[in-house]
Amino acid sequence: MTLSPSAPFPRLSRLATAVRRAVPQLAAFGGVGLLAFVVDVGGYNLLRSTVMSEQVIWAKVISVSVATGVAWLGHRYLTFRRTRRPAVAKELLLFLLANGGGLLIAAGCLFVSHYLLGFTSQLADNIAGNVVGLILGTVFRYLTYRFLVFRTPQEATS
Repeated sequence: MTLSPSAPFPRLSRLATAVRRAVPQLAAFGGVGLLAFVVDVGGYNLLRSTVMSEQVIWAKVISVSVATGVAWLGHRYLTFRRTRRPAVAKELLLFLLANGGGLLIAAGCLFVSHYLLGFTSQLADNIAGNVVGLILGTVFRYLTYRFLVFRTPQEATS
């Protein structure tokens, strides 16, 4: 069996094209995500240092909920504006479910760190919920948004 020296190049070309097409969407996703991150982390730390100093999980739930509203608007009208669903209620429901999964990931990381491992400082809580949880939750959310939430009817049938 002989391999053609040009055989891998069409695959590389298709991959390069797919990456080039994804860059603007990934940049918009990152920008909207950064704004939602600021809302989440700022809200969490505000709540944690004031009215919810002992309710770390609920502070995270509230901050993520507010950040989710910011993220949905940004992703609907910027990141995925070309593929958003005409059925806004269905899209919002799927978005909320996807973010519920992301929230469970972040809250789970915070729970393990704070309650199981005993790292109870505000710094440890921020690392667990806003670094580790954020990274894992972001990967989950992007894939869910891209392939489930903001899918055109044509993409759904193909």
